[in-house]
Amino acid sequence: MMKLGLDIFLERAYKSFEGKRIGLVTNMTGVNQVLVPSIDLFYEHSGVFLTALYAPEHGIRGDAKEGETVKSTTDPYTNLPVFSLYGETKKPTENMLDMVDVLVFDLQDIGARYYTFIYTMAYLMEACQDHGKQFVVLDRPNPISGEALEGNLVEENVRSFVGLLPIPNRHGMTVGELSLLFKYEFGYSCDLTVIQMEGWRRHMYFDDTGLFWVSPSPNTTNIDMTTLYPGTCLFEGTNLSEGRGTTRPFEVVGAPFMDGYKLARAFNEKNVPGILARPTSFIPTYQKYKDDVCNGIQLHIANRYEVNAFKTGVLLLEIVAQLYPNQFEFTQHTNGKYFFDLLAGTKKLKDDIVNGRSTAFFSECNEQLKGFQENREPYLLYK
Repeated sequence: MMKLGLDIFLERAYKSFEGKRIGLVTNMTGVNQVLVPSIDLFYEHSGVFLTALYAPEHGIRGDAKEGETVKSTTDPYTNLPVFSLYGETKKPTENMLDMVDVLVFDLQDIGARYYTFIYTMAYLMEACQDHGKQFVVLDRPNPISGEALEGNLVEENVRSFVGLLPIPNRHGMTVGELSLLFKYEFGYSCDLTVIQMEGWRRHMYFDDTGLFWVSPSPNTTNIDMTTLYPGTCLFEGTNLSEGRGTTRPFEVVGAPFMDGYKLARAFNEKNVPGILARPTSFIPTYQKYKDDVCNGIQLHIANRYEVNAFKTGVLLLEIVAQLYPNQFEFTQHTNGKYFFDLLAGTKKLKDDIVNGRSTAFFSECNEQLKGFQENREPYLLYK
């Protein structure tokens, strides 16, 4: 049976931290093979002195929607304080760390750079460096494997909490490997320990592991959604619904002004590797086009080993821009900035999509990915 970093820590690695006050950064994904929460396992372990909990986006129990402020509170099951890392601050303050000597990170990532948990980890590493705390990462699988890379690197002028560091849309690394990259390449030089998994291999998708899938956020539904997410998350920066408020977020895309049959034909004519489109209609229960009928497509994965979700997402946006030049648009915030730029990691991609230049952009991506692949090599723990 595969062993998680959580298992190894509780079996033997905890001995290196006995007597130290431990803060646990986790949520509902922090569970072992039989779904016992790491909070309970730490709290009940005779060799672990758990003194505080820390909550990322969506909260410690996963009851907050995307972007919703998470409040600091008290955990009703352990009576421990829960400090929010997605509220007034995303980086823990000195006061928030007063009652711990060691921060332990146990969160399930989904393998795409937009996901905020990995930047919560970066801020935690920075805070540990600032305040002399130890940082421990309990490693978990990358659910969409550790081999494929997709996309481009985030440019300096569009960095944000959905793209804080220059990594690609699909990075192919575990959180433990990313923490090493953050420390040695990006300067988050805290006292770091990574507790590795046993039995995980780079080719594995999550359904190869034998583990139960616990959704890390309300719209993270299944392995197909997770595989598509490095590309379909880009729709969030447009006036297309990415399926939030449906049972198939990031698998369906549509809008009231579109014709799903027309879009499906145009997409399938491109013979996109590993993916087929089917016309569909849906009614979002919240967010964009709430209670309105959206016409569009569902993306079905025929062969996940052939899929390049990023290229698929960009190509689909390019098709929509060509079919609906007067209706399709990239959405602006009140400050005039485009959320799409933050997701894309560049201000260039919008124009390339509108002008049908995605092929040239993909060539640039390939060069960036070669460089990233070389840079990440020393930090890969599972060869």
